[in-house]
Parts: sequence; C-alpha cells; structure tokens
Amino acid sequence: MKAAEPTPGEQPGAARPGLTRRGVLAVAAGGLIAGTVVTLSGWTPLPKPILAPSGGGTRSPLPIPPLAEPEVAHDGTRIFSLTAQTGESRIHPGGPTPSWGYNGAFAGPTLRAAEGDRVRIVVRNELPETTTVHWHGMKLPAQYDGGPHQPIAPGEEWVAEWEVEQPAATCWYHPHTHGTTEAQVGRGLMGLFILQDELSEWSGLPVDYGVDDVPVLVTDRSFNADGSFAERERTAFGLLGDTLLVNGALSPTFEVTRQLTRLRLLNGSSARTYHFVVQGASMTLIGTEAGLLPGPAPINSVTLTPGERAEVLIELEPGQTAMLQSVPHSLGLLQSTSRAAGADDRFDVLELRAAASFDGPALAVAELSMLAAALPPPFETPDVTRSMVLTNNRINGATMEMSRVDQVVTLGARERWVVDNQHHLPHNLHIHNARFMIVSVGGEPPRDFERGWKDTVYVPPGRPVVIDVEFGRSSDPEWPYMFHCHWLMHHDMGMMGQFVVIDDTQEPPTAISTPAVRAANTAGGKHGAH
Repeated sequence: MKAAEPTPGEQPGAARPGLTRRGVLAVAAGGLIAGTVVTLSGWTPLPKPILAPSGGGTRSPLPIPPLAEPEVAHDGTRIFSLTAQTGESRIHPGGPTPSWGYNGAFAGPTLRAAEGDRVRIVVRNELPETTTVHWHGMKLPAQYDGGPHQPIAPGEEWVAEWEVEQPAATCWYHPHTHGTTEAQVGRGLMGLFILQDELSEWSGLPVDYGVDDVPVLVTDRSFNADGSFAERERTAFGLLGDTLLVNGALSPTFEVTRQLTRLRLLNGSSARTYHFVVQGASMTLIGTEAGLLPGPAPINSVTLTPGERAEVLIELEPGQTAMLQSVPHSLGLLQSTSRAAGADDRFDVLELRAAASFDGPALAVAELSMLAAALPPPFETPDVTRSMVLTNNRINGATMEMSRVDQVVTLGARERWVVDNQHHLPHNLHIHNARFMIVSVGGEPPRDFERGWKDTVYVPPGRPVVIDVEFGRSSDPEWPYMFHCHWLMHHDMGMMGQFVVIDDTQEPPTAISTPAVRAANTAGGKHGAH
C-alpha cells in the first residue's frame, strides 16, 4: 500500500498547524469524548479557525447511526417510522447543544431497501415549526418527493410510499422547506438512505453495516459560548463552521476489523466543500451519488460539494493506521473567494485504525467482481437540450416561485442540460427524480471521481457543465420536482426552479396549484419572494 500522492492545490510535506488556544474540547455523550484540536486557515479576511483533530489527542469511537428496522406488511411493504424531534447533544464544553434529529437528538437512523422493494415511510413532526423530508437521490412520484409542496405542520404526520426503481446507491434524506432548509439541516436533520440491488450483493463488496460498510456524514458547525449552534455566522456561501463533526462526533476514530472497509461519504455541510485524501493507505472509488461504478477505480482524491456523496474502499493490513483528511483544493474561483469558501483549509476527518488481526473474509480490491452495469456513452442525439444559467441566487434569471412551472419534461425523454455558472461564487446543481452522467466540464472530460452516475454536480464559474439526464418512471402534471443549488443558503434565497414530468397523454400545466400553494394563496402569502 502507498499513501495518497499530493493532489492539485496541496503542498507536499506541508507542516501541520499547531494547537489552538481552545486546546482540548471536553466532549461527552453520544460516543463523544475529549479531543485535541488544531487551527487551520479560515475563510474571512480575519481568519476564523476551523477546529479539527490533530492526531495527538484522545479520540472518540466513530458513532454509527442505527440501522432502522422496518415493519414488513403482509404484502411485503417495508414500513419505516421517522419522528422529527428536538433534543440535546453534548458536543461543546460550554454546555449542552440544542439540536434536532429523527428518532433521536441529532441526525437520524440509516434506512435501507433494495431495488424492487415497496417502502412506506411515516413521518411525524414533533418540531415547533413546519418541516418536510426530501429523499435526496431517489426516483419516486412527485407527490412523495418531500419538497416544499409536501409540508408537515407541527403535530402532524405525512406518509410517503413508492416502489424503489433504481439500482444500488447511497441516497440521503433531509428537510426541503421553502426558506428554512439551511437552519433545519444545520440543527441536525439528516440521515442516509442506502439502496441495494442483486448485482451489488454478489459483487463481493463489504455489506456488513457498521463493521465494514460505514456511513461517514461529514458536517461543520460553529458554536456560541453556551454550547448552542451559532446560526447567524454566515458568509456569502452560507453557514461555514469552525468545528468538524463526523456522524455528530468530534475527533473520531474507526476500528477496522476487515481487510476492506467501505466508506459512504456524505457532504452534509451547508456550504463547505471537502477534498478527501487518505494518508497511509490507498483509496478506491466504487460509486458516486446515484450508483456504483462497473468496477473499482483507484483514485488519489475526491472532491465533494454540499449534497454530493461518494463510496470508497480503504484496504488496510492488520495493525495499520490511516487518516482520512480534507486538503486544500481548487474550486476554479478567485484566490480570495476560494479562501473565503474554506478551500484552503487542511484538517483530519477520520482516523482508521486496523486491529492486530482481522475477522471475516479476507478480500482484496482486486478480487471484487463486476459492481454495476456498464456506464452509458453520451447521447448521440438528445431529445431535448436545456440551458441552465446560474447567477446570483437565480436560475435562468428567476428565483423560486412555487406556483410557476419552469420546465416540462416528457416521460422517457433523453435530455441534455448545459449548466453555466455565470456568477463569481461557487454553485452546484441538484436535480430531483433524476440521475445523470457528466459529458464535459468546460469542454474537458470529467475528473476521475466524477465518472459515474450523479444527482448533484459542481459548476465552476465560467466552465459550463454538460450532463445527460435520466429521469424516473413517474409522471404527474400536478406535482412538481425541484432543481436547485445545494449551497443551502442559496437554495433558501430562491436559487431553485421546478419541473413537471408528463406523458404523451397529459397536457403541460400552466401553473402549479398544490395544497401548499393554495393554502399560501388563501393566507395572502407570496411564494418565491426573496
């Protein structure tokens, strides 16, 4: 095994920053214990440090979100129950942190289903405000998508039900309210939704959840002196935190007990990007957001913008230690803007410490069989080509309006989208009910970690991204899906549009009139005003 080579923007042999004046943070409960922290370059003219483990202090075991056990109905439907609720988490020495979670104080359980399963999810809202739950990365009927058109008022329940129609992937769920998504996600509302299929089950990939198949939800937060989340410390990018949390823990370590460990990486941050490398071991990409690759692909690094995911394999020998890190990287921005976005920061994320001896099967990356179907070539002749121009909190010159139809997609159409960021700030694009392949970025082929099925893509300023899009099998002229920037403050400020999917027998709608829109109109509210 060899350590990852230096990546673009990384300085080989760069010295680690020293300890901050905050020193050691005492952390308790939820698997968190004391951790040593270091300061790194910030993102404002007067740098504000990000706190991250130095590797020299006591580490806490990585908490593993519980795997939800569904009830199975007589017809085979897998029924999950989620309750959005308030709680307290022990993260900061100043005191308990008021937080939100699903079925707990922070974050939520991991849901798991397989292609062909019918799932029903009962969501109860015990929060003091309206919320929604969006199934990010899922193809499903629009009325169950969980966007702003499916609000759940305090004390109420909402039921989503659909048949899983897509192959193995690492999806996730989170609020998708109109105007308050960043705040609700920032308080802790998120969780993974793992999809499996027959091919991936037989491939030899690690599938023992929490043992060799490990969720890694990476987020950043800032805190007030009393331990509460600092929710008003925004930049032009949104909430950029000074403290790194992995599965809700500070300074975590994972005890490796198998030769191969599968990490399901999620960038759950509001605004920060991560450029992951592994020091002390090799890294192999096996999947992007919306599906597995046909076979393992050795990589040196992977960049994830907000909402993006990646599945990687780490191969260790008994007694070996490796470190997942985020290192400086280029977002294609002006240097001052890049620094302000946190792209110059370097910090440890997760220590991987192998046991003296392994249990379970001894399987190397080279022994894995085919993981997924071959990736398709670009469309020779797309049925439709759409232009998406990203500017300051606008897409194609407009901010979000819940009653407006921005695009109409015909069921089964092969679409090519050309996404052009004409703003100086970083933006990405997430499309609901879809997965896509990147054709080119600024006229160049996608990078090695972008060559797979995706549902969210980074769009550098001045470098148009061309994607070929595959939509789900449902059509409904009355209920819309969203496409939007996943920098959550930009999302909340209206950088979002809507599309409906119709079949050949349905008339394109001229406006959206869901119950949420009608209720707001009755109350005299105005959608999309920012």
